[in-house]
Amino acid sequence: MTASDAPPFDRWDIAVALFPFTELAQSKPRPVVVLSSAAFNAAHGHVIAAMITTAFESRWESDHAILELSSTGLRHASTIRWKLFTLPLEVMPRKIGRLAERDRTVVAGRMASILLG
Repeated sequence: MTASDAPPFDRWDIAVALFPFTELAQSKPRPVVVLSSAAFNAAHGHVIAAMITTAFESRWESDHAILELSSTGLRHASTIRWKLFTLPLEVMPRKIGRLAERDRTVVAGRMASILLG
């Protein structure tokens, strides 16, 4: 897949990203939440995204447990973790959902607090 083949992504989209692992010869699909705007993503061929995990036993203080799963396309209770990535569109084959308004409000506030202090 090339950047021009990738679906358009916008802030708050939930997408699948293919993460390479150094110990494996293959990629593993993982969900992420897109934090960058559609204009940035299109102009740069990359997205800025945060990790989504089901690993509740390793909780970070800044984690946000997703409140409304129905619109996300996620099958299990999940948490947005402030582990950020800049990912090329080529490793993001599809969008699976979108954060609900209530979750967007909380995540936007945390993002401002973390990045802008």
